[in-house]
Amino acid sequence: MKRREALGLDLTPVIDVVFILLIFFIVTSVFKKDELALMLDLPTSNAKEIEVKQEQVFIELSQNKLAIRGIEVSFDSLEDNLKAIKNKENAVIVRIDKKVEYERVVKVLDLLQKYNLTNLALVTNENSKK
Repeated sequence: MKRREALGLDLTPVIDVVFILLIFFIVTSVFKKDELALMLDLPTSNAKEIEVKQEQVFIELSQNKLAIRGIEVSFDSLEDNLKAIKNKENAVIVRIDKKVEYERVVKVLDLLQKYNLTNLALVTNENSKK
């Protein structure tokens, strides 16, 4: 008598499908997590105060005005002032009003990056919740 071999079920396709589903759920859960991380209240901070020095550059930005070193300027004039800065290591202190549109903030940051002024400090109010 000839002995019959037991027929087994090939699990390779099932394992492939399980891995594809696992990868799908991992990738989609990471994207969902990033969306929730964007709800922040940026105007207040518990960061320590920095010491202000004479050679530092102060930029102030409101909804419709812009000032550098206490003088109201336009974006073109701001670019000329930033171009004239010799020491790129000096800190640039930026004060931004809470209600300023993000596009205006990006314009200022782009100008700072264009002239390699990367030593940047953003001024915030002290967090009063202690």
